[in-house]
Amino acid sequence: MSRDLSRLLRPASIAVLGSTWAENVIDQCRKMGFEGPVWPVHPTRKEIGGLPAFPSLSALPSAPDATFVGVNRHATLGVVAELSAMGAGGAICFASGWTEAGEPELQAGLVRAAGQMPILGPNCYGVINYLDGALLWPDQHGGRRVERGVALLSQSSNIVINLTMQARGLPVAYVACLGNAAQVGLAELAGALLADERVTALGLYVEGIDDAPGFAALAEAARAAGKGIVAIKSGKTEAARSAAASHTASLAGGGAASSAFLRQAGVAEVATLPELLETLKIYHVHGPLVGRRVCSLSCSGGEAGLVADLAAGKGLDFAPPSEEQRTRLGEILGPIVAIANPLDYHTFIWGDGPRTTDVFSTMLAGYDAGIFVIDPPRPDRCDPSSFGPALDAIAAAGRATGKPAFPVASLPENFDEALADEMIGNGIAPLMGLETALSALSAATTPPGRAGWRPLAVTRRQAPKLVPEAEAKARLAEAGVAVPRGVRAATLAELAPLAAGLTPPLALKGLGFAHKTEAGAVRLGLSSLDGQAEMPGAEGYLAEEMVSGAVAELLIGLRRDPVYGATLTLGLGGVTAELLADTVTLVLPAEEGEVAQALKRLRLWPLLDGYRGRPKADVGAAIASVMALQAAFVRDPRLEEIEINPLILKEKGAVAVDAVIWEDV
Repeated sequence: MSRDLSRLLRPASIAVLGSTWAENVIDQCRKMGFEGPVWPVHPTRKEIGGLPAFPSLSALPSAPDATFVGVNRHATLGVVAELSAMGAGGAICFASGWTEAGEPELQAGLVRAAGQMPILGPNCYGVINYLDGALLWPDQHGGRRVERGVALLSQSSNIVINLTMQARGLPVAYVACLGNAAQVGLAELAGALLADERVTALGLYVEGIDDAPGFAALAEAARAAGKGIVAIKSGKTEAARSAAASHTASLAGGGAASSAFLRQAGVAEVATLPELLETLKIYHVHGPLVGRRVCSLSCSGGEAGLVADLAAGKGLDFAPPSEEQRTRLGEILGPIVAIANPLDYHTFIWGDGPRTTDVFSTMLAGYDAGIFVIDPPRPDRCDPSSFGPALDAIAAAGRATGKPAFPVASLPENFDEALADEMIGNGIAPLMGLETALSALSAATTPPGRAGWRPLAVTRRQAPKLVPEAEAKARLAEAGVAVPRGVRAATLAELAPLAAGLTPPLALKGLGFAHKTEAGAVRLGLSSLDGQAEMPGAEGYLAEEMVSGAVAELLIGLRRDPVYGATLTLGLGGVTAELLADTVTLVLPAEEGEVAQALKRLRLWPLLDGYRGRPKADVGAAIASVMALQAAFVRDPRLEEIEINPLILKEKGAVAVDAVIWEDV
C-alpha cells in the first residue's frame, strides 16, 4: 500500500506534543529558519518554547501537515487516532516500549489508530528536512540548510545523528529514521525521499529489508532517474533462522543473501560510515559511475605506490596509458618521469597551471575517471595557496574531458570543510582518505540491476522433512539433472542382488542421514557388496555406479529465504567451500549469464577453467543443472532446500552424485 508522505516530509505546518521534547523540536525549527507555523499542544501549559500552546488538537487552526508526538506510548494511541480523524498529514511516534519491548499488541493498535494517515515509528527519532528547514527532531544535529543534496535513512537514530556531524562537505537534504517501521517501511519511505527532485542520492543504514520486491523496484526507479543508492547492511553475523542442517544453510546465512540482493538490485554496499559518505559524495556530484578504468596521478612515488597497494581487491582497473598518451605525457614531463598508472608526475610542473592541466587532461582522457592525490596544507598553520594551480588543473581536466576528476586527500582531515564545500559547489567531489576513496569509487561503479528483476515471493515454511536420497535423485533426474545409475533396498541383503547389474566401482550409502560422510554412511570404490556390514541408523541403502572422469566438484545449493524469497549458493564441492570461505550467492531468479559470472567470482575458478594445462570442466553443464534446479524451485513452492554436493564436472557433462532435498509436507 502506497501512502502520500509529502505533507509529513515537506510540511507547511507542524504540531508538537509533549514538554521537553516539544521544546527541542521548536528550537530546532527556529534555528533552521522554518517559515511555517509551529503549534505546541499541551492541556495545561500556556506556552512552550516561547510559543503559545493550544490546549488540544481540536483547538488548532487547521489539521497539521506533520506532528511530532512526544508523549508516552499509551497517550500516543489516542493522539494518533485523533490526528488521523482530523485529516493530519502524518506523525512521528517518538515513544518507545512497543514490539521492541514485548508489546506487539500495543504496536498493532497504533497502526489501527493511524488508519490511512502515515506514521513513522514508533520508537522513532524523527525527520529533518534541510531543504525547507522543517525539523521534527528533538535533538542536536550537525546539518545546515541546503538547496539540494542527499537523503540519509537509518534504522538507528544514533548512527544517523553521527552522520550529520560530518565535515566532508556532503550536502544533506533529508535525515529520516524508521524506528520500528510499524506502518511505513524502508522501501516506502526511501521512495518518498527520492521522489523529491532536490534529492540527488540515498544513503541507508539498514538492519533488515521488509519488502524485497518493493525495494528492488525502488532501486530500479532511482537508477533510471540517475540517483544512486548506497547501503550499509548491519547484522551480518546474526544467527541464521532454524533451517535444514546443510552446507547451504551455513554458507548462504549471515550477510551473503543480503549482499547478493543489494548487488542484484543495483545498490552499492559499503562496510563503513566514511565509505558511505564518500560514495554519496560521488553520487551527489556525478551520479552512478559507468566504467572501472581509473587513472591515478600524484607528485610523489610514495603516493603512487600506496594507491597501487590499496587498490588491490577493489575491482578497479588501473590499466597502463596508451602509446599516444605515453608520447604526449613524455613530451610534457620529460625523460626522467616514468609514464605509468598510477603516475608519479614529480614536481617539475608544480605551480605551472597550463602544463599541469595538460598532464591531467591527457591522462584523464583515456580513462573512465581519475583520482588526483593532493593534500592541501592545513590553513590554520600553513599557507595552502601554492596548491591552487593543481586544484584548478584537476577541475579543468574534468571540464575538458567530461570525465569525473576526484581530488583525493590521503588523510581525511587534510581537506578542510570550507574547501570541500566550495569544490562540491563547483561540481567537484573531493574524496577524503585514500583507502576510503578507493572503496567509494568501487562502490559508485556498482552496475544497475537487471531490468525488471524482482526476487521470488516469500513462502511460509511449515515443517520441512528430509526426502530419502534415492527419491531425491529421482526428482533431480525428472528435473533434468544427470544422476548415477543406482538401486535401493531396505537392507543390504536385499540390495546385493539388485546391485549385481551395476558396473563397479560402486558407492554404498546409508539412507536417512543429512550428512552421510560425517555419519560414516558412505563407502566408496567397492567392487561388490559382498561382506559389507550394516550401517547403524540407516533407514535403507543405495548402491550407485561411481562417476569416472571427474575434472572438478561443485556445490550447488538452493534454499528458501524468509526475506529474499530464495537463494542460490555455488562453491567448490565437498568441504572446500566452507574451509576456504569461497562461495558466491545469488538471489533467485537468476539468468544463465549471471550464474556464469558468479562462478567466475570464485577464487578457485581457475580449477574449473583449465588451470595450468588441466582439462576444462564442462561449466555449461553445471549452469544447465542450476537452471533446471531453479525451474523446479519455481514450480514447486513446497521445496525448501535442494543441495547437490558434489556435482561432478567432467570434460563433457555433469553428474549429481549426492543430493539432499528438504520439502514441506
